Amino acid sequence: MDLHDFLTPPADSARRKGPHDRIVMSSRVRLARNLKTGAFPGWAKKPERVRVLEAVRPVVESLGEMQGAFSESMDNLSALDKQILVERHLISREHAAKSAGSGLVFNRDETLSVMINEEDHLRMQALQPGLQLRQVWAAIDRVDSVLEKKLDYAFDADLGYLTACPTNLGTGIRVSAMLHLPGLVLSEQINPIIQSVNKLGLAVRGLYGEGTEALGNVFQVSNQMTLGESESAIVERLEKVLAQIIEHEENARDSLLEKNAKMVYNHIGRAYGILANAHSISSKETMNLLSLMRLGVDVQLFPGVERSLVDELFILTQPAHLQKQHSEKLSAEERDLIRADMVRDRLRQVSRPVVRPSNGEG
Repeated sequence: MDLHDFLTPPADSARRKGPHDRIVMSSRVRLARNLKTGAFPGWAKKPERVRVLEAVRPVVESLGEMQGAFSESMDNLSALDKQILVERHLISREHAAKSAGSGLVFNRDETLSVMINEEDHLRMQALQPGLQLRQVWAAIDRVDSVLEKKLDYAFDADLGYLTACPTNLGTGIRVSAMLHLPGLVLSEQINPIIQSVNKLGLAVRGLYGEGTEALGNVFQVSNQMTLGESESAIVERLEKVLAQIIEHEENARDSLLEKNAKMVYNHIGRAYGILANAHSISSKETMNLLSLMRLGVDVQLFPGVERSLVDELFILTQPAHLQKQHSEKLSAEERDLIRADMVRDRLRQVSRPVVRPSNGEG
């Protein structure tokens, strides 16, 4: 099965809607599980990893939710395919480095994904647009319950589910949301918010998780503790914190537009100006400028422009997605030129931001 015939087109992916999706781009719940027999993937030799893959993959494929799913061994995917899957948040960067003895199964609408022999024998996730933590938890819990009846999990009555990394021990759950927070960044409130969230036992990371930076003002907030607290309690706690962050971001945007509108218009206008006119632009700069354009759409500076246009460009301008459109291998410099051409072309029909006069400003 060809991966690119299976993946949802970026335009369709960008049009997916969810609660609070102005700020919450996606919700995810991930579970880590291991089999009782056999070494964990990091310690297992290749024949052992292959044996686990051959035992687990058909069971995952048999799930009702996985009918017609994409299923492949990692050694049959090219480096470019793997990077595209990372950019779509369907696999981790760590899993992209795997080859023989590791595999992947994900469903057609890309809401369920199971990595086999990543850090653990099973890393399964449910993903939905907007703030839908309870829904994604319910979805992955159903999958986990079915798999647990068919696979012999490594479980201890006192410690819970046994995992390769002690930080996942117990429930093995990671609940997270991807947040777009330009208001808090522009108002210089983001660092105090991150510190407050950290004190609550939650982690704040970049676009692609641990060890990555918050490109495009996108931050990933997730639980850190997996032991001593039930899954539903973790989901509920994160939900409450996210509600507060959403409120802070909304207030920051309102306050900026009320007290420092010119600064906001300047940032958004410059972002549009560069994106609509640049002839060479890096992935990092594009992400940061698209973030400001997304804010501009949200505060109605681009009448008639849908947020999905910006979200689609978020996907299409990533290095692997850009490379996929060209048969010859592109250098970083060539990607920067092609990226700028694409963005200019897509923004050709987008007029410059319209600023409504207020407080006597002309």
